[in-house]
Order: sequence, then structure tokens, then C-alpha cells
Amino acid sequence: MTRPVLSLTIDDLSPFARRLHQALAQAGSAPSHLALMNMLARAGGWQNFQHFRSGALAQIEPAGSMMVVDQPRVTQALRHFDGQGLLLRWPAKTNLQHLAVWGLWSQLPKGAVMTEQEISSRLNRLHLFGDAAILRRTMVELGLVKRTADGREYRREERAPAPTERALIRHLHVRSAS
Repeated sequence: MTRPVLSLTIDDLSPFARRLHQALAQAGSAPSHLALMNMLARAGGWQNFQHFRSGALAQIEPAGSMMVVDQPRVTQALRHFDGQGLLLRWPAKTNLQHLAVWGLWSQLPKGAVMTEQEISSRLNRLHLFGDAAILRRTMVELGLVKRTADGREYRREERAPAPTERALIRHLHVRSAS
């Protein structure tokens, strides 16, 4: 049986190298193959190699065809975020806007009922251009957030992100953890 290829994509090499350097310094001596794979995975933002591997394998459909991550689109969207994962500006292209709001959606609390003021406050902490209304409207249009007819209550809708959205969310979580 052939081994699946697991690609490791690094969003920002500097924090990755810093984390890997710290892990190698703590090891003291040359780590084993498995220990090195765990260090690489942790430096990339995963818990360990198994966590990385399961995420990479989740992109493979049962039939064996690969669910492809649109890495150039992820890279373009990441340019609109700062080093801490805050959205700097609203992308001009609609497909990047839609991808960017997935990153914000992932940081909204699951199951919480929020007023318009509460969701706006949460979104204001996640972006720097001061327009929570456009973010709320886009999330509602995409079905990421549901609101009551009178607009008084908002709730994050639980949906499974596609591989490209998952890749962006993972990169943003690594950035915000740095």
C-alpha cells in the first residue's frame, strides 16, 4: 500500500522557525525521527504529528480523490490579515471576502445567542477597518450566521468548512496563538 503524501504548508516561516528552534533547544540532543516530526507539526500549529496527519488525511475523500485546497486563494486572503489574525481591510474581490469571513466565523462562540451589539462587538475585536455591519451581513448571506427576522438575535450556524476554508482558519489560529 502506498503512503499518502502529506504536504506541510507554512504561512509565515519566521514564527515556525522560532517554535522549531525552541523545541530543538529543549530536546538537548538530536531528536528521533518521530520526535522531529512532532516538533515540526507543533511548530506548524498542530498538537502533534498525528493531529497534523489526521487533518491532512481528512482532505482525502473515501473514493481516493483529493479534495483540493486552493492555496493561492488562501495566500491572497491571508494578505488581508495581520500577524495576529485580525482582518486589516475588506477584500475587494467577493471570493476573498467570502473566504475571509470564514476566518472570523471560526472565532464566534458556538451556540451562543448574541444581540446585534454583542456580535458587532465581537467582530470589532477581529477586524481593524471599523465596519462590523458588512461582516454581519456577509455572514448572514452565506448562512454562517442566522438572525431572527427582527434582527435582534444572532447565532453562529454550525457548518463544516470546505478544505480551503479550513486551511485559512488553521493559518489564522496559528497566527492568533503566536
